[in-house]
Amino acid sequence: MDFKAIWESIKNFFVTNVWNIVLFIAVLILGIIIIKIFLNIIKRILNKTKMEKITQNFLCASLKFVLYLILVLVLFSIIGINVTGIITALSAILLAVGMALESNIANLANGIVIVSTHMFKKGDYITVDGKEGSIVEINFLFTTLVTPDNKRITLPNSIVVNSSVVNAGANNKRRVDFTFSVAYETDVELVKKIVTDVMKSNGKIDLEPTPFCRLKVLNSSSIDFFANCWCDTSDYWDVYYYVIENVYNEFKRNKISIPYNQLEVRNRTDKVVMPFEKAKLQARVEKERPAEKTHIDLETADFTKIFKKNNKKDSKNAEKQPKTKETAAQKVEETKETKPAKKSKANKK
Repeated sequence: MDFKAIWESIKNFFVTNVWNIVLFIAVLILGIIIIKIFLNIIKRILNKTKMEKITQNFLCASLKFVLYLILVLVLFSIIGINVTGIITALSAILLAVGMALESNIANLANGIVIVSTHMFKKGDYITVDGKEGSIVEINFLFTTLVTPDNKRITLPNSIVVNSSVVNAGANNKRRVDFTFSVAYETDVELVKKIVTDVMKSNGKIDLEPTPFCRLKVLNSSSIDFFANCWCDTSDYWDVYYYVIENVYNEFKRNKISIPYNQLEVRNRTDKVVMPFEKAKLQARVEKERPAEKTHIDLETADFTKIFKKNNKKDSKNAEKQPKTKETAAQKVEETKETKPAKKSKANKK
């Protein structure tokens, strides 16, 4: 290996391209400084807006990648490397990566939709695709929930966007609904008073709108009362369990029974008569169906055979017609001959 020749070639490269090397270093340093200043300005502008932090970080990261890519392409062109070939190769690589990461790109796009539209925020209790829990993290690929029993659920953003989302924590106030079933002999007004008194006794329940209770359904075994009240979203479950437990206790105190399912059974003593038709099934009678029409294919049909068949049919019809005429004429002649014979017999008598 001739190291002297290699050294001479390197020395000649730097001597002949000294100004390009100086320009390369200057553009590199200035480019890095300009990119950093530009990104700081963009971050300050975005911080003054109401845009979510995750969206700001994503935009800054994407912009940083694009700016540094442009800087690298400019540096390659200064050195003398063909940039068009590099751009073509990068396009092919990005296309292959995009096809391989199609689902992730869809999640990324849906993550941008979630963050930009403010569908929900961290801490909200949501139900999505049969899964429910409190949101603990939102990024551009996944949304993470924690269930009440401390299970962690990670949902792809495409599922979140394409499904119905029930957000229980979107508003500060929630309505708590109840249904109470009691026996038919129960005093309706007493039940309404007990339920509303229980709801008014809890300080976490709002008095405006006032707690509500009315008779709703007359079931086969019970009468059902519908009740509701309003409270802060954070107090929902405390209010729910308080009302259920205390209404049950007040029902027992006032001797109001909660019935089981009731079934009425009757003993039938009359004779069961099953009506039926005494006549048997009639004999099968075939339906008269019209003759099938033959379809002639003009390309493959043999017209000589068709004409022969038609001629045969015409000859048969011609043979049948004279016979019928002869038989009719013979019958007329026979009747004429028989009538005079009968007259002669009468004359003889």
